[in-house]
Amino acid sequence: MEIASLSELIRRFWLPQGISTYSPRIDFLFTLILCITALVWVLVTVTMIVFMIRYRARPGRTAAYIEGNPRLEVLWTSITAVILIALALLSRSTWADIKEQGPPGEVFYKVTAKQFNWEITYPGPDGKLGTSDDVTVENEFHVPVNKVVRFELTSKDVIHSFFVPWLRLKQDAVPGRHIHVWFEATKEGEYEIPCAELCGFGHSGMDGTLYVQSEADYQRWLKKKYAESR
Repeated sequence: MEIASLSELIRRFWLPQGISTYSPRIDFLFTLILCITALVWVLVTVTMIVFMIRYRARPGRTAAYIEGNPRLEVLWTSITAVILIALALLSRSTWADIKEQGPPGEVFYKVTAKQFNWEITYPGPDGKLGTSDDVTVENEFHVPVNKVVRFELTSKDVIHSFFVPWLRLKQDAVPGRHIHVWFEATKEGEYEIPCAELCGFGHSGMDGTLYVQSEADYQRWLKKKYAESR
């Protein structure tokens, strides 16, 4: 089965639907690594079964000491190293685009993790973060669809992890650090934002919601929330 068709099968029956512009690239890497590990698992398992049958205990057979084979050890170590290096080179551009570069932002936010909520800060009417008209809401992350969203992620207390499986986005929130994250959601809907890092007694209840809305609905919600905060 080709990797592309296997990737589609995995997305349909295992992974949630990807709704970000970079989710297909993440899914491809996931599928490729899964194929490689599955192949290795099958080969190792079959080899073990063959050896168990072939070298099982039998009447008249005594155990024998067998020394290692240096050439065989070098061979499988080299194959493993080549696979890891190839995966690193293949994925380099993907992680560079997602973690280091990314397109210019169109909408900006600040997300602050704390025990045990997500605080999402929206710019007020002036369109700038860090001013007196900012609006902060707990556990509700509203974004417009098909817009590049950029936000600054930090934590007030311990390490948390901002995780949206549908976006293929997972990023730790670290106290004292301000990490820049981006995504572009391509489908409207509501998506869970759990904390994926054990962060204390209330960790299981740290759960927000990502609302991907049309531009009109987003602006309507933002104006209403701004009016309520005043």
